[in-house]
Amino acid sequence: MSLATMSGLEILHAMAEGKIPPASITQTMPMKVISVEPGKVVFEATADERHLNPLGGVHGGFLATIMDSVTACAVHSSLEAGVGYATIDLNVKMLKPVPQNIPLIAEGKLINLSKSLGISEGCLKDEQGKLYGHATATCMILR
Repeated sequence: MSLATMSGLEILHAMAEGKIPPASITQTMPMKVISVEPGKVVFEATADERHLNPLGGVHGGFLATIMDSVTACAVHSSLEAGVGYATIDLNVKMLKPVPQNIPLIAEGKLINLSKSLGISEGCLKDEQGKLYGHATATCMILR
């Protein structure tokens, strides 16, 4: 299985199925792929004691990193084999403090894809639908 010959969707499916290892960031920021389809990804993410700021709350960087991951993967899920991407803009709105040790759902959706740019949005919610954060992102497409 060669990543160079796999589409973004195939790579994300292979990660979700355990056929290839997930990105190493998932060891630092506990997240896993729940579902993926063209233009849409859903992750589960859980902040723990490793993600606290000096005041004891979950650091905003946790939410920002999760949002960067799901917005970029929404773009990646629509790319053909051999095409890469890089986030060039990430706008994050932190709406509520992220709780510790509670699995949250992060969803990313593709808004527009052109030859050179991918635009996406993401949100982080709990199981009851409470919104903790929202983001928009622009990714450069690397052909």
